[in-house]
Amino acid sequence: MTFFDKAVLHFSRLGPAGLSPRAPGTAGSFLAVLIAPFVYLPLSLPWRLAVLAVLFVVGALAASRAEVLLNRQDPGCVVIDELVGQWLSMLLLGNLSASSTTADVAFLLVPFVFFRFFDILKPWPVHASESWLPAGWGIMIDDVLAGIWALLCVSVVMAFIHLVFPGALTL
Repeated sequence: MTFFDKAVLHFSRLGPAGLSPRAPGTAGSFLAVLIAPFVYLPLSLPWRLAVLAVLFVVGALAASRAEVLLNRQDPGCVVIDELVGQWLSMLLLGNLSASSTTADVAFLLVPFVFFRFFDILKPWPVHASESWLPAGWGIMIDDVLAGIWALLCVSVVMAFIHLVFPGALTL
């Protein structure tokens, strides 16, 4: 295996997250939540969208190559799709700052739970989308749709909290 192939596998697995013996998708999603306040949430909305677009394309290419290298279709250890879906569910959150409270940090679990819910249950069109595109593109698209479902739910929860408990969140 070449250095490039090893790098592709490492990237598509999000390092050790995809090698988790139990629930690698959940491990990948949790890693995405842990690094989001440092890498993703500080970005403006246009930059977040650009990052998601680049990660979608690069992730699809990496996942396609990982399928070939591992000789398996949609290998469970490939969790780059979880990162994209998880960050999509956090798209409209604000950045954590010095004025952030424990409630803000705890709120990061809301998009995590919603994304995992939709990624596992795969309501329409999440499950159907797996066959819309070939190889790694199909791996990525279902998590994008699960992320959109989660984003909608997170937005409703945030609106409710801001309406009923004004000032409770700084996100």
